[in-house]
Amino acid sequence: MGEDKDKSTSRQNANNSAVAVPTNSTPRANGAVLTVSGYIVNRERIELSPRFMGVVKWIGVRKGDTVTNGQVLVLLDDAEQKARLLEAEGRLANTKVAVNKADLDYERVKKLIADKIETPQMEDDARLKLEAARASQREAQGTVELARTYLDWTVIRSPINGVVLEKLVDAGELVSPQSFGGARGPSTAFLAMADPKDLQVEVELNESDLSKVFLKQNCRISPEAYPDKVYEGHVAEIAPEANRQKGTLQVKVQIHEPNRFMTPELSAKVEFLGSVEALKR
Repeated sequence: MGEDKDKSTSRQNANNSAVAVPTNSTPRANGAVLTVSGYIVNRERIELSPRFMGVVKWIGVRKGDTVTNGQVLVLLDDAEQKARLLEAEGRLANTKVAVNKADLDYERVKKLIADKIETPQMEDDARLKLEAARASQREAQGTVELARTYLDWTVIRSPINGVVLEKLVDAGELVSPQSFGGARGPSTAFLAMADPKDLQVEVELNESDLSKVFLKQNCRISPEAYPDKVYEGHVAEIAPEANRQKGTLQVKVQIHEPNRFMTPELSAKVEFLGSVEALKR
């Protein structure tokens, strides 16, 4: 009877010691040839900058906001661009009138020449005037398109689906596409943003470990803040040049299907799986 009680107690203790594997994790398996720590980073950090100097009229997002591709984020003051467009459209209208007049003159001259009233030289002059008028019209059309482009550039849209990392300006601030070098110069960017689903881990490998790593090598990644969370990844980039002072080489590991637990700039542990010899086989 005492023996049965001991067996029951042993089974209960074994059940209590079992740990459930999180749904977004995979059990750690053998096969890691190297384990290193690095930092989680956005694969691409995008800073939106103006194409010309202007004043921010409206900015519709804050730090941490989620944005979609094509979403309007910033509006610049467009009074000057609208005025230039009106001016260009007026010039285009004048050139159209000039083309119509030159065309009518050319037709009249051709009729007079057919009636042997004018000389062929008059026809050449009229034809050249018509061609010059048409060239001026094309030039004016180009000016209109340029003015429309500048007006369109006053509307700043998101180029990606992502999240706002930093808000660098406020409404009413002067912005410029380039810095003037002084601390009090205009800002050169509106926002910094990135795709939260496109993350990598940057690690610095010692030169003695380089033989264990190769492109497209499978990896396991665990954020140091959540060691029970395990993600799959692969070696996406190996730097072409080493750091001589440190004796290291930077390697970037692409994270597959990251989620909210993968916070950029926090540290993570990377396990490199398999070996070069296994790849060759």
